[in-house]
Amino acid sequence: MGSTDMTTCTASELMTVHAARLLRDGDVVFVGVGLPNLACNLARRTHAPNLVMIYEAGVIGARPSRLPLSIGDPTLVTRATSVCSMYDIFTLYLQRGNVDVGFLGGAQIDRFGNINATVIGDYAHPKVRLPGSGGSMEIAGWANRCYIITPHQKRRFPEKVDFATSAGFLNGRAARDASGVRGGGPQVVVTNLGFMEPDETGELILTALHPGVTVEDVQANTGWALKAAANLRVTEPPTDE
Repeated sequence: MGSTDMTTCTASELMTVHAARLLRDGDVVFVGVGLPNLACNLARRTHAPNLVMIYEAGVIGARPSRLPLSIGDPTLVTRATSVCSMYDIFTLYLQRGNVDVGFLGGAQIDRFGNINATVIGDYAHPKVRLPGSGGSMEIAGWANRCYIITPHQKRRFPEKVDFATSAGFLNGRAARDASGVRGGGPQVVVTNLGFMEPDETGELILTALHPGVTVEDVQANTGWALKAAANLRVTEPPTDE
Protein backbone atom coordinates (compact mmCIF):
# COMPACT_ATOMS: atom_id res chain seq x y z
CA MET A 1 0.00 0.00 0.00
CA GLY A 2 1.53 3.29 -1.10
CA SER A 3 2.18 6.30 1.08
CA THR A 4 0.36 9.55 0.45
CA ASP A 5 2.35 12.41 -1.06
CA MET A 6 2.87 14.78 1.87
CA THR A 7 2.26 17.76 -0.42
CA THR A 8 -1.29 16.55 -1.11
CA CYS A 9 -2.11 15.84 2.53
CA THR A 10 -3.64 18.71 4.51
CA ALA A 11 -2.43 19.53 8.01
CA SER A 12 -5.75 18.37 9.46
CA GLU A 13 -5.58 15.06 7.58
CA LEU A 14 -2.00 14.52 8.73
CA MET A 15 -2.86 15.12 12.38
CA THR A 16 -6.01 13.01 12.18
CA VAL A 17 -4.18 9.99 10.75
CA HIS A 18 -1.37 10.13 13.29
CA ALA A 19 -3.77 10.63 16.18
CA ALA A 20 -5.84 7.65 15.00
CA ARG A 21 -2.73 5.45 14.94
CA LEU A 22 -2.20 6.06 18.66
CA LEU A 23 -5.41 4.21 19.48
CA ARG A 24 -5.31 0.48 20.18
CA ASP A 25 -8.00 -2.00 19.25
CA GLY A 26 -10.22 -2.44 22.30
CA ASP A 27 -9.37 0.92 23.89
CA VAL A 28 -12.19 2.70 25.70
CA VAL A 29 -11.89 6.29 24.50
CA PHE A 30 -13.70 9.45 25.58
CA VAL A 31 -14.15 11.26 22.27
CA GLY A 32 -13.66 15.02 22.05
CA VAL A 33 -15.09 17.31 19.38
CA GLY A 34 -13.38 18.31 16.12
CA LEU A 35 -10.23 16.45 15.08
CA PRO A 36 -10.38 13.98 18.02
CA ASN A 37 -13.80 12.92 16.73
CA LEU A 38 -12.37 12.38 13.24
CA ALA A 39 -9.37 10.45 14.58
CA CYS A 40 -11.44 8.09 16.73
CA ASN A 41 -13.88 7.28 13.95
CA LEU A 42 -11.01 6.73 11.50
CA ALA A 43 -9.34 4.32 13.92
CA ARG A 44 -12.58 2.35 14.41
CA ARG A 45 -13.06 2.02 10.64
CA THR A 46 -9.48 0.86 10.04
CA HIS A 47 -7.17 -0.83 12.54
CA ALA A 48 -9.30 -0.64 15.72
CA PRO A 49 -12.77 -2.07 14.94
CA ASN A 50 -13.32 -2.91 18.62
CA LEU A 51 -12.69 0.65 19.82
CA VAL A 52 -15.27 1.58 22.47
CA MET A 53 -16.21 5.20 21.86
CA ILE A 54 -17.83 7.20 24.65
CA TYR A 55 -19.49 10.54 23.94
CA GLU A 56 -20.19 13.13 26.62
CA ALA A 57 -23.90 13.36 25.78
CA GLY A 58 -24.39 9.88 27.26
CA VAL A 59 -23.49 7.33 24.57
CA ILE A 60 -21.28 4.30 25.26
CA GLY A 61 -20.01 2.01 22.52
CA ALA A 62 -21.07 4.31 19.68
CA ARG A 63 -20.95 2.73 16.21
CA PRO A 64 -22.13 5.56 13.95
CA SER A 65 -22.94 4.74 10.33
CA ARG A 66 -21.65 8.17 9.29
CA LEU A 67 -19.31 10.73 10.80
CA PRO A 68 -21.14 12.38 13.72
CA LEU A 69 -21.41 16.15 13.45
CA SER A 70 -21.38 16.72 17.21
CA ILE A 71 -21.39 14.87 20.53
CA GLY A 72 -25.20 14.96 20.41
CA ASP A 73 -25.69 13.71 16.84
CA PRO A 74 -28.57 11.15 16.67
CA THR A 75 -26.40 8.77 14.62
CA LEU A 76 -24.43 8.03 17.80
CA VAL A 77 -27.43 6.38 19.47
CA THR A 78 -28.21 3.87 16.73
CA ARG A 79 -26.43 0.54 17.43
CA ALA A 80 -24.72 1.96 20.55
CA THR A 81 -24.06 -0.40 23.46
CA SER A 82 -25.72 1.89 26.00
CA VAL A 83 -27.34 5.29 26.34
CA CYS A 84 -27.26 6.84 29.79
CA SER A 85 -27.08 10.19 31.56
CA MET A 86 -24.11 12.52 31.39
CA TYR A 87 -23.80 12.07 35.17
CA ASP A 88 -23.35 8.31 34.74
CA ILE A 89 -20.73 8.81 32.01
CA PHE A 90 -18.55 10.92 34.27
CA THR A 91 -19.06 9.16 37.61
CA LEU A 92 -19.48 5.47 36.72
CA TYR A 93 -17.03 5.35 33.83
CA LEU A 94 -14.52 8.19 33.81
CA GLN A 95 -13.94 8.74 37.54
CA ARG A 96 -13.79 5.00 38.24
CA GLY A 97 -10.83 4.63 35.89
CA ASN A 98 -12.74 2.81 33.15
CA VAL A 99 -11.65 5.17 30.35
CA ASP A 100 -8.34 4.28 28.70
CA VAL A 101 -7.97 7.38 26.55
CA GLY A 102 -9.20 10.94 26.65
CA PHE A 103 -8.79 12.72 23.31
CA LEU A 104 -8.68 16.51 23.54
CA GLY A 105 -7.85 19.68 21.65
CA GLY A 106 -7.19 23.19 22.92
CA ALA A 107 -6.45 26.79 21.99
CA GLN A 108 -3.23 26.78 24.04
CA ILE A 109 -1.03 23.98 25.41
CA ASP A 110 1.95 24.90 27.58
CA ARG A 111 5.25 23.19 28.34
CA PHE A 112 3.68 20.94 30.98
CA GLY A 113 0.69 19.95 28.86
CA ASN A 114 -1.86 22.20 30.57
CA ILE A 115 -4.72 23.13 28.23
CA ASN A 116 -6.46 26.48 27.81
CA ALA A 117 -9.92 26.49 26.23
CA THR A 118 -11.35 29.43 28.21
CA VAL A 119 -9.79 32.82 27.38
CA ILE A 120 -6.88 34.39 25.52
CA GLY A 121 -5.41 37.19 27.62
CA ASP A 122 -6.49 38.29 31.08
CA TYR A 123 -9.56 36.44 32.38
CA ALA A 124 -11.35 39.63 33.47
CA HIS A 125 -10.59 41.46 30.21
CA PRO A 126 -9.86 38.79 27.60
CA LYS A 127 -8.80 39.38 24.02
CA VAL A 128 -10.83 36.32 23.04
CA ARG A 129 -13.37 34.37 25.07
CA LEU A 130 -13.38 30.68 24.13
CA PRO A 131 -16.07 27.97 24.60
CA GLY A 132 -14.66 26.76 27.92
CA SER A 133 -14.11 23.37 29.48
CA GLY A 134 -17.17 21.30 28.74
CA GLY A 135 -16.03 17.91 29.99
CA SER A 136 -12.35 18.36 29.13
CA MET A 137 -11.29 19.25 32.68
CA GLU A 138 -12.60 15.93 34.01
CA ILE A 139 -11.27 13.96 31.04
CA ALA A 140 -7.77 15.44 31.44
CA GLY A 141 -7.86 14.67 35.14
CA TRP A 142 -9.25 11.13 35.14
CA ALA A 143 -8.54 9.35 31.83
CA ASN A 144 -5.74 6.79 32.07
CA ARG A 145 -4.03 8.31 29.03
CA CYS A 146 -4.65 11.70 27.46
CA TYR A 147 -3.83 12.57 23.85
CA ILE A 148 -3.92 16.16 22.60
CA ILE A 149 -4.21 17.24 18.98
CA THR A 150 -3.74 20.81 17.73
CA PRO A 151 -1.91 22.75 14.97
CA HIS A 152 1.66 23.74 15.86
CA GLN A 153 1.83 27.53 16.06
CA LYS A 154 3.80 29.65 18.51
CA ARG A 155 0.66 31.37 19.80
CA ARG A 156 -0.83 27.96 20.61
CA PHE A 157 2.23 26.75 22.52
CA PRO A 158 3.15 29.42 25.11
CA GLU A 159 5.46 28.61 28.00
CA LYS A 160 2.46 29.07 30.30
CA VAL A 161 -1.21 29.08 29.31
CA ASP A 162 -3.23 32.25 29.85
CA PHE A 163 -5.81 30.18 31.75
CA ALA A 164 -5.52 26.56 32.90
CA THR A 165 -8.80 24.98 31.81
CA SER A 166 -7.60 21.37 32.01
CA ALA A 167 -4.66 20.05 33.99
CA GLY A 168 -1.64 18.54 32.34
CA PHE A 169 1.27 18.14 34.74
CA LEU A 170 0.60 21.59 36.29
CA ASN A 171 4.21 22.74 36.89
CA GLY A 172 5.70 19.23 36.91
CA ARG A 173 4.87 15.58 37.60
CA ALA A 174 5.26 16.04 41.35
CA ALA A 175 2.62 18.78 41.33
CA ARG A 176 0.14 16.59 39.46
CA ASP A 177 0.80 13.67 41.80
CA ALA A 178 0.24 15.94 44.81
CA SER A 179 -3.06 17.21 43.36
CA GLY A 180 -4.69 13.82 43.81
CA VAL A 181 -6.01 13.37 40.27
CA ARG A 182 -5.80 9.71 39.27
CA GLY A 183 -5.41 9.92 35.49
CA GLY A 184 -2.08 9.50 33.74
CA GLY A 185 -1.98 12.98 32.23
CA PRO A 186 -1.00 13.93 28.67
CA GLN A 187 1.00 11.20 26.94
CA VAL A 188 1.32 12.57 23.40
CA VAL A 189 0.65 15.92 21.74
CA VAL A 190 0.06 15.45 18.00
CA THR A 191 0.62 18.46 15.73
CA ASN A 192 1.14 19.09 12.03
CA LEU A 193 4.91 19.20 12.67
CA GLY A 194 5.44 16.14 14.85
CA PHE A 195 4.91 14.63 18.30
CA MET A 196 5.71 15.94 21.76
CA GLU A 197 5.73 13.73 24.84
CA PRO A 198 6.46 14.42 28.53
CA ASP A 199 9.89 13.67 29.95
CA GLU A 200 10.51 12.43 33.49
CA THR A 201 9.71 15.90 34.89
CA GLY A 202 6.47 16.26 32.94
CA GLU A 203 7.88 18.83 30.49
CA LEU A 204 6.93 18.28 26.85
CA ILE A 205 9.86 17.46 24.57
CA LEU A 206 10.00 16.80 20.84
CA THR A 207 10.01 13.05 20.17
CA ALA A 208 9.08 12.76 16.48
CA LEU A 209 9.10 14.82 13.30
CA HIS A 210 6.87 14.44 10.29
CA PRO A 211 8.77 13.95 7.00
CA GLY A 212 10.37 17.17 5.74
CA VAL A 213 10.12 18.97 9.10
CA THR A 214 13.25 20.00 11.01
CA VAL A 215 13.86 20.46 14.73
CA GLU A 216 14.38 24.16 14.04
CA ASP A 217 10.94 24.38 12.39
CA VAL A 218 9.29 23.05 15.53
CA GLN A 219 11.36 25.14 17.93
CA ALA A 220 10.55 28.30 15.95
CA ASN A 221 6.84 27.57 16.43
CA THR A 222 7.05 26.85 20.17
CA GLY A 223 6.94 29.46 22.93
CA TRP A 224 9.58 27.88 25.15
CA ALA A 225 13.06 26.40 24.66
CA LEU A 226 11.79 23.06 23.37
CA LYS A 227 14.17 20.16 23.89
CA ALA A 228 14.50 17.30 21.40
CA ALA A 229 14.74 13.66 22.47
CA ALA A 230 18.04 11.89 21.91
CA ASN A 231 16.23 9.17 19.94
CA LEU A 232 14.20 11.57 17.78
CA ARG A 233 12.32 9.64 15.10
CA VAL A 234 10.55 10.41 11.83
CA THR A 235 6.89 9.43 11.51
CA GLU A 236 5.46 7.21 8.80
CA PRO A 237 3.40 9.26 6.34
CA PRO A 238 -0.31 8.52 5.85
CA THR A 239 -1.13 5.74 3.40
CA ASP A 240 -3.47 5.92 0.42
CA GLU A 241 -6.06 4.06 2.50
